[in-house]
Amino acid sequence: MSGHSKWSNIKHKKGKADAQKGKIFTKLGRELLIAARACGGDVNDFRLKIAIENAKAQNLPNENIQRAIQKGAGGTEGANYEELRYEGYGPGGVAIMIDILTDNRNRTAGEVRHIFSKNGGNMGETGSVGWMFEDKGQLRILREGLKLSEDDLMLTALDAGAEDFEADEEGFVVYTTPQDMEAVRQALLDQNISVNEAELSPIPQNSIEITDPEQARKLVNLMNKLEDHDDSQGVYSNFELADGLDF
Repeated sequence: MSGHSKWSNIKHKKGKADAQKGKIFTKLGRELLIAARACGGDVNDFRLKIAIENAKAQNLPNENIQRAIQKGAGGTEGANYEELRYEGYGPGGVAIMIDILTDNRNRTAGEVRHIFSKNGGNMGETGSVGWMFEDKGQLRILREGLKLSEDDLMLTALDAGAEDFEADEEGFVVYTTPQDMEAVRQALLDQNISVNEAELSPIPQNSIEITDPEQARKLVNLMNKLEDHDDSQGVYSNFELADGLDF
């Protein structure tokens, strides 16, 4: 899972910058809306619960959270969003998937295809790269304020049912099966371990190491442009940047 973690770390840093620009608020609001629509606004629903906690972790105002939930649950009229997943290839043939929430699939498909083609990639058919990934739960824990040692945190997570554990400069990522994600998250909370972010996302089963700085630059540029698309909810790939790569 190390390859995904390295891109995830880049994405995590970018997400903090986007939060400062307000862009992430839109994505969080859409996820709240679609989660609330799926469960009728039941705040005990797992997906909606996670969406609320992620929104709070990013300091989305409570009134924005409630407005999105009410809109999704049918309290007010709103756009009819569809959940889609597009697949494609980046420079060097690496696999890329992008999760979408859109109220106009034809417009979004054209725009995403354009981003791929203008940045050294190409959009593929449904299923073209999806078989290379497996959905996993990811729980991000920040180093700041953590009272446990890294070893104790790892043992706590694994004892709770986690599959894997990784460290980066800002904190830790705990990986779970989709079915065990909520139980592991709750076990961590019961131990007063704050989970900064939780998500279900595709993890590559194998990764491609990128050692060429120019290819790395093109890949990260493509991934960032896909992330920046207004309808994008998440972008995933199977490339791994080599340690010490300067691009």
